[in-house]
Amino acid sequence: MEYQPLAIPDVKLITPKVFGDERGFFMETFRQSEFEQYCGDYQFVQDNHSSSRRGVLRGLHFQHQKPQGKLVRATRGEVFDVAVDMRQSSPTFGQWVGATLSETNKQMLWVPPGFAHGFLVTSDTAEFQYKCTDYYNPGDEYSLLWNDPSVGIEWPHGIEPQLATKDAKGTNFAETPKFL
Repeated sequence: MEYQPLAIPDVKLITPKVFGDERGFFMETFRQSEFEQYCGDYQFVQDNHSSSRRGVLRGLHFQHQKPQGKLVRATRGEVFDVAVDMRQSSPTFGQWVGATLSETNKQMLWVPPGFAHGFLVTSDTAEFQYKCTDYYNPGDEYSLLWNDPSVGIEWPHGIEPQLATKDAKGTNFAETPKFL
């Protein structure tokens, strides 16, 4: 696999080697030793899978007391995936990076603990799968407002976002808890 640091170097775009022929394809999606070499010494404890239709925007979520790192990918359809640096000690504090993940490009994104994360479905439907470094803790979940102008995420144009109530009521960056 190829591990490419993005504009926020701790966030990595991972491109697997895909071996295909007329029968289909094969690819390795995770190897602990390589992951540790390029992303750090993390262990995954939970896998999640969601299905959404075009325009669904999930996020921007994070847990503060029990932060989760996430290794994410779209296994069906296409999403625009975003990570926002919530670490006050980071030189990229308050900045965001995004990548298009799809069943076609088969790319994954590593979003380390200390980031808010979300995605917008840009295809008719999408299935999204991700591995987490800590368990989901509903009492510790926060939602950064997806369109906070101080963060300035450039979401794909021409798609009206559909949000869960908790995401529509997300807090702006200035009021959202941060990491040290």
